[in-house]
Amino acid sequence: MENKLYPTQFFERISSLDGLRGFSLLGIFLINMMSYESPILYYNPKEWWQGTDQSLYNWIELFVQASFYPIFAMLFGYGLVLIRNRTIEKGGEFKKIAVKRLFILLIIGIIHAFLIWSGDVLINYAIFGFILIFLLKLSGKSLMIIGLSLFVIPNLFFSLYLMIITLVSSQDMSMYTDIMNLTKSMDIYSSSNYWNITVQRFKDWMLVNGSSNIIFILFSVIPLMMIGAGAAKLKWLQSAQSERKKWLFILIISLPLGLFLKSLPMFVDSNLAFKYIEQSLGGTILSFAYVAIIALFMSYKWTGRLLKPFAAAGRMSLTIYITQSIVGTFIFYGYGLGLYSKLTLGTSMLLAIGIFIIQVVLAEIWFMKFKYGPLEKIWRYFTYGKSV
Repeated sequence: MENKLYPTQFFERISSLDGLRGFSLLGIFLINMMSYESPILYYNPKEWWQGTDQSLYNWIELFVQASFYPIFAMLFGYGLVLIRNRTIEKGGEFKKIAVKRLFILLIIGIIHAFLIWSGDVLINYAIFGFILIFLLKLSGKSLMIIGLSLFVIPNLFFSLYLMIITLVSSQDMSMYTDIMNLTKSMDIYSSSNYWNITVQRFKDWMLVNGSSNIIFILFSVIPLMMIGAGAAKLKWLQSAQSERKKWLFILIISLPLGLFLKSLPMFVDSNLAFKYIEQSLGGTILSFAYVAIIALFMSYKWTGRLLKPFAAAGRMSLTIYITQSIVGTFIFYGYGLGLYSKLTLGTSMLLAIGIFIIQVVLAEIWFMKFKYGPLEKIWRYFTYGKSV
């Protein structure tokens, strides 16, 4: 009898994988909340935030900024390997399934980026995922080594280049506030004109994802996907109990190094070179430590239970990610509650935590009756061509 392809069933899921997804969603939401509420692309945060908000921002910058999206990228690669293994095991064509899955994700990303919020990462994940498909024939060890090399070497080169430019060039490399675009952005997002907001969303997306930044994005996403894919082939999460020494070693190395690199802008002039080192190197290295912490927690039953709520959120990560943007932009944009730039940073962070808690509770309730999240079910339906 021919094996039938079907989406991952509940009993096949890896709890640590879902726990990591849920954990990363909280960190991502905290950072995204600042983008929902203010023109973050156009100001120097050291000038924008004042008083207690500035102190709070420093802590967010150290522990949260640029340290949760890398987890998402690694998990993307990890998940794609699991899908590949399942598909091959069932006698299916992995490339066909993967291409359909990524194409649907690309469509969701386009809708998200241009109709909801410009900070979307799904478009890049889908596009780079097409490249990753052809790399999954490599062994887990090869994926890890090549991925780490592609992350470390180019980013060290970019960092050195920016340092040299800062030292020898008369060009001002310090962070600055773009008053003209900041004012324009605030006026548009505070208005109730949805079309003008959509146009601004497209401009903001192009500013981040345009040709001038594509090389940096490439070496920030694909290497992490490869590292995650390599970890999946080596079954590092499935074997978290037997791999505790390995995870502990990763934690001991990455936690102090990541925190050191991320703290550099606090002690030196906040120029673009140190900002790049902080986010691209420090942020990602610290994310390795966070993954290790969660893996170690999930390797013990009594601590693993503490992360069960995160696992529920992780099971419907796409739905939660998109709804966070819908709720966040509705709260702040002019066509919603119109609170753009009107709340303190502390209030916004508490709001994000409160919304996330509600999402977790709703996820737990949802899974009492359904196997998949709403968007996950749609995604799977168009991938596998059947009701799930």
